[in-house]
Amino acid sequence: MTCLKYLPEPRKACLNKIIDPTTKEQLDNGLLLWFPGPKSFTGEDCCEFQIHGGRAVISSVLHGLSKLSNFRPADAGEFTKRSFYNNKMDLTEVEGLADLIEADTELQRKQALMQLEGSLRQLYSSWRQSLLENLANVEAYIDFSETDNIEDFVLENVKENLEKLAREIKIHLSDNRSGEILRDGVKVAIIGAPNTGKSSLLNALCSREAAIVTEFPGTTRDLIQVPLDVSGYAVLLVDTAGIRSKTIDLIEELGMKKSKDQAQAADMVILVIDALYLTGIDDMDLWLAQYAKNMKVQCSNCLVYVNKIDVVPEDQIFRFKKISQSSKWTICFGSCIAEKGLTDMMEVFENYLQKLCGNPNFEHPRCSQARHRYCLTIALENIQKFLKISKLDENIDIAAQLLHNATLNVGKITGHVSTEEILGVIFSKFCIGK
Repeated sequence: MTCLKYLPEPRKACLNKIIDPTTKEQLDNGLLLWFPGPKSFTGEDCCEFQIHGGRAVISSVLHGLSKLSNFRPADAGEFTKRSFYNNKMDLTEVEGLADLIEADTELQRKQALMQLEGSLRQLYSSWRQSLLENLANVEAYIDFSETDNIEDFVLENVKENLEKLAREIKIHLSDNRSGEILRDGVKVAIIGAPNTGKSSLLNALCSREAAIVTEFPGTTRDLIQVPLDVSGYAVLLVDTAGIRSKTIDLIEELGMKKSKDQAQAADMVILVIDALYLTGIDDMDLWLAQYAKNMKVQCSNCLVYVNKIDVVPEDQIFRFKKISQSSKWTICFGSCIAEKGLTDMMEVFENYLQKLCGNPNFEHPRCSQARHRYCLTIALENIQKFLKISKLDENIDIAAQLLHNATLNVGKITGHVSTEEILGVIFSKFCIGK
């Protein structure tokens, strides 16, 4: 207790000389902040030094601290782990903090910060609490219905509550992975036949010469990946080798296989077409469908970019645009070399990104991790199996186990799983055991 009088005022910066504990040599002048638990990041007593950033200063201060008993360097992520174990954060907030540190774009930062502030914790905790209460009702019906006259309508209320919860979880999961795509970044594959201008489009989109461009077809043999920030959305542009029907070049064939694999794995595809290919085409949708089929590209989340319109007569371009107005495909026209149509194409591209990723919202948070989606899917399956049991009172033990599984899986998301809580809810809801 003697040393407590030497501690500075909590959460107030104090300028101090930093002294080596054994040699008493001054190591630096720095700021000291004292955070007594539980009002600290970890929930424990914490002290923060703000010192000058030279390597020699940092090294000497760390060496001095190592001379104190029970001091050691923290393990990777240890402060956040201590915060979790002291109930200062749940697992969704821990993941939000990690995502915030790794965020490259404004919208990634926004989503991560909302998660760190508890947007997902509030949602998943409310679902878990609902499951706990309904499970408590089922457990009470099993244990006490014969001796304590627990009414039959308890089970009907449970079914009604779980039907509502199942709808909420189902809606939450039907977001086309938008939160995960925003967090991980949108993978966009640029696909097309050789010499259609795929590399030129890549260079135009990233405003630098990221890919070699020549007049010879087949210049790109391997994948070229360029990360971009497009209006706050993280995008990974992938330029691919041109795809043709036949080739005798083994290297080109391997490149074409990679291109088709990228088209299937991408979140979005930009299908590049030489405007000359469309000359004489009347049914653009039929032609595009066959062209996309050869490229292993599906219509969903596909933006068609008709390039090289500068080498096609104006009347042909007018005809192309008129036909495209009734097309089920989203088609943009332009020229990378002449720098035509790129602004309009970028506007359409941004709309696609917004459709894929959405906009983070605290009131309606979205699933941001594959781990969350997996646990919620398992929980939903168990709830749905529970609701399909026709005679609930006769199969009450099976029904209870299904709710146990659902509660466990939602609890895994936040990191809170406890049998004691079920018992606590039982004894708080029912006057049993008095």
